[in-house]
Amino acid sequence: MSPASILITGASSGLGAALARAYAAPGVALFLSGRNAVRLEAEAEACRSRGATVAARVLDVADRAGMAAWVAACDAVRPLDLVIANAGISAGTGGHDEPAAQARAIFAVNVDGTMNTVLPALDGMRPRRRGQVALMSSLASFRGFPGAPAYCASKAAVRVWGEGLRGWLAGEGIAVSVICPGFVVTGMTAANTFSMPLLMSAERAAAIIVAGLAANRGRIAFPWPLAVLAWAAAALPAALMDALGRWLPAKS
Repeated sequence: MSPASILITGASSGLGAALARAYAAPGVALFLSGRNAVRLEAEAEACRSRGATVAARVLDVADRAGMAAWVAACDAVRPLDLVIANAGISAGTGGHDEPAAQARAIFAVNVDGTMNTVLPALDGMRPRRRGQVALMSSLASFRGFPGAPAYCASKAAVRVWGEGLRGWLAGEGIAVSVICPGFVVTGMTAANTFSMPLLMSAERAAAIIVAGLAANRGRIAFPWPLAVLAWAAAALPAALMDALGRWLPAKS
């Protein structure tokens, strides 16, 4: 059964916006959040034009109290079938340095923001013994790369937490999926100055994710050639990866 009440964070652009449009249809209620009011409202209108009922809120996922109140309010309006913790930020060393403030900001959004979305959602889903949660990780989560230490680590935390939640909550009727995309055309990748193999559109990535969630796949990792390489990189000895890492481009 397709979800009819869906909450998506980071929906003002990129993959979050593409997912919102992919799910938008008559009879569907979308609860969308983002930090850019103008872009968020534009995406909300695009989803309304497809027949969905849309409520949009400008909100920072790092705001724990604000997120808890918003998720609970959305669930009270229409019990949530699917929650996609998509919001995230990306940055790297630029070949030079990763400031402490940058590393902490990445963790605050990517890790704390994901928890601030998922935990309140589970408060509503667990008593009903139904629902689905999706956590946005990355193929970068399988190995820490010197060009983006905090980003890789934050996405690793999200992936492993989601994998643990899946096993824990399965008996309660709640499905959990971890999404691990490769390079997708978004504002996040627009800042990259290096070649991005198998770069795909946000619309194509959203279609893959929607199909994977419908099939209740535990890990939605794509494109498959990069997924295989990411898995292999995780298995390589540290000394070999140290040598290879020196040749990899650094995220700006």
